Amino acid sequence: MSATVLQIAYLLSAVLFIVGLKMLSSARTATRGNAIAALGMGVAIVTTLIGQGVLGWEYIIGGVALGSAIGAFTALRVKMTSMPEMVALLNGSGGVASALVAGAELLSYADRGESPAGMVATAIVLSTLIGGLTLTGSLIAFLKLAEKMPGRPITYPGQQFVNAIIGLGVVALCVMVATSPLELGPFWALAGIALVLGVLLVIPIGGADMPVVISLLNSYSGIAACATGFVLNNTGLVIGGTLVGASGLILTKIMCDAMNRSLGNVLFGAFGAAPAGGSSAAGGEEQGTVKGYTPEDAAVIFSNASSCIIVPGYGMAVAQAQHAVRELADLLEEKGITCRFAIHPVAGRMPGHMNVLLAEADVNYEKLIEMDNINPEFPQTDVALVIGANDVVNPSARSDESSPIYGMPILDVDRAQHVFVIKRSMNPGFAGVQNPLFFNENTMMVFGDAKATVLALVNAVRAY
Repeated sequence: MSATVLQIAYLLSAVLFIVGLKMLSSARTATRGNAIAALGMGVAIVTTLIGQGVLGWEYIIGGVALGSAIGAFTALRVKMTSMPEMVALLNGSGGVASALVAGAELLSYADRGESPAGMVATAIVLSTLIGGLTLTGSLIAFLKLAEKMPGRPITYPGQQFVNAIIGLGVVALCVMVATSPLELGPFWALAGIALVLGVLLVIPIGGADMPVVISLLNSYSGIAACATGFVLNNTGLVIGGTLVGASGLILTKIMCDAMNRSLGNVLFGAFGAAPAGGSSAAGGEEQGTVKGYTPEDAAVIFSNASSCIIVPGYGMAVAQAQHAVRELADLLEEKGITCRFAIHPVAGRMPGHMNVLLAEADVNYEKLIEMDNINPEFPQTDVALVIGANDVVNPSARSDESSPIYGMPILDVDRAQHVFVIKRSMNPGFAGVQNPLFFNENTMMVFGDAKATVLALVNAVRAY
């Protein structure tokens, strides 16, 4: 394959990547966009194999078949509620793949006794460092999301000092590997410290910040791939990695803005750790009397309503209640009640978590309204139905300066005429902050599993 044809093929794959990425921004076109991006990756892989004159196609085909089988099996078996964990693992897989390829290339140089020319050595350093910390950071994120380790921030005395020492060590090792790449001792030390660094960077981050962590780790995996592209002098890998890295950073910025916090505060603020003081809104103390109601009681309120806004949260995901929620929304529409869904950018455990769940339940995408657009509608809404959400509807973020979530943009459900909250218990959310919404005069709590409660509400509304 000539150099011109090679570059045209890589350009075609880049166009397919960009078109696919653009189509992922809409629920209607996301499936097609994913297929187009996958086609772009296929073009890039085949182009690379042919352009590099790779032999042993039986191994390539065998690897593709095995990887495809594992991917298909995983995609079909993993529940939608476990999708954030799967995304975290995929981020880690991308990072370690880049690090392994860069490491293999360095070992190849060492075997030949040749020193990497130009910026190749620097690219190897970046790929190894970023790929290694992406792997272990993603594994910690997976364990937190799967609740196999505490979701709260894990801190210890002198943590910042330890991190500073490790940071200086990383810088020293990076310089040593970049200037003397054929001395493999510093390289192996860099690979090892990168794995440790990934753990130390993620353990002090609380579960409430997992959407930001996932998007950031996704960006890391793209940056590592981009660096590996420079190692291999592969245009397709550089373009693909750049797109993933840039889109991940943009999404990270969007997530931080949605919480009114800086990236530095997310990474180093230990948000969600047990507070040392402050008001009851920052802890777990009750602030009044909670009024418990049944689905039958809720049906009476709905019978006199003309508008409803449903606010989905992680509790809906855990209970896999999205299909029951769609059934309820359809029933309310049949009874002449306008029904829409309020989507907070960081609801759930990954960016777009609620959109994915509701799209799976065939909820009309036009009914999913973003926070800034739906908030002005709450004062004119008869009923706000909160299903398993906590921190994203906490009015302390607006009014309580002592609250750790003060300043975070929220959904203004407390301004609706009536508020129903479906929740398992009075336990605070992942941020560890009590919600005064539950004690408001216009709030009615319905305790129980989200799916069972919504189905009971469907039956009550239908029978009323």
